[in-house]
Amino acid sequence: MRNAALTLGVIAGLLALMVGFFGYGYTVFIETFGEVGDLAHQVENPERTRIVALGSPILAIAGGAMARSRNVIGGLLMLLSCAGMYWGFGFNVFTMFPIAMCGLGGVLALAARQPDSA
Repeated sequence: MRNAALTLGVIAGLLALMVGFFGYGYTVFIETFGEVGDLAHQVENPERTRIVALGSPILAIAGGAMARSRNVIGGLLMLLSCAGMYWGFGFNVFTMFPIAMCGLGGVLALAARQPDSA
């Protein structure tokens, strides 16, 4: 279970990193060049989007990396990352896999009672 949590957390963190790059870049692009008619508008709260774009991938990767040695802390970090991605980006086609994988990794890390057998 801990190995699965590690794998899910790291992969979810890498996917969230890509979503975060685009989310952060989008807010900066709109702030710099302005809105583009009906095509591109600034998000409701750009600072929240930027904070989540930076923090959630870090929490997911750190939680996944900690899942084998400190499973409770790692699981909580992954669940916090999952909640942050949902709060900052919503649930859509780009965030569904990072959110689902991070949530499942967090639950598996918390459910692991003893170290995995080799």
